[in-house]
Amino acid sequence: MNSFNIREIPKLIVSILVVFLAGAVGTVYTLKQITTWYVSLIKPSWTPPNWAFGPIWSTLYVLMGISLFLVWREGLERKDVKIAILVFAVQLVINVLWSLVFFASHNIIGGLVMVIVLWISVLITILVFYRISKPAALILIPYLIWVTIAGYLNYTVFLLNP
Repeated sequence: MNSFNIREIPKLIVSILVVFLAGAVGTVYTLKQITTWYVSLIKPSWTPPNWAFGPIWSTLYVLMGISLFLVWREGLERKDVKIAILVFAVQLVINVLWSLVFFASHNIIGGLVMVIVLWISVLITILVFYRISKPAALILIPYLIWVTIAGYLNYTVFLLNP
């Protein structure tokens, strides 16, 4: 594992910003639906309060950005690093697509399919990152846990809103 170099700060910032930009795209389609469509759905009693989603996702986005940085810093000249970053980018796109399908399209079953695909893509990202940087992989575990919770919530919402 490389020791941190002050000259890597721009790369760290870019890594975190990329993730937050993707998150912002999803948020644009999500926020306006929280108080309109989403509030009208029947949800299980264990649904996290709406105010919790922002801090949780912000924390996950920071962890995802740090994870991306830890892999990127290993060098783009390495084929495995390029592949890992591509895998990460694909899961990030799927993350945004889930918001578009579930919230923007009001498609609960489509959201369920997307969250399953997202869960698989996050797991693949963790496995690919693990070969390059164990810390990069391990700090994605909270993301996988949250996507698991989101997936179960999406499934439950599907069952409660036929």
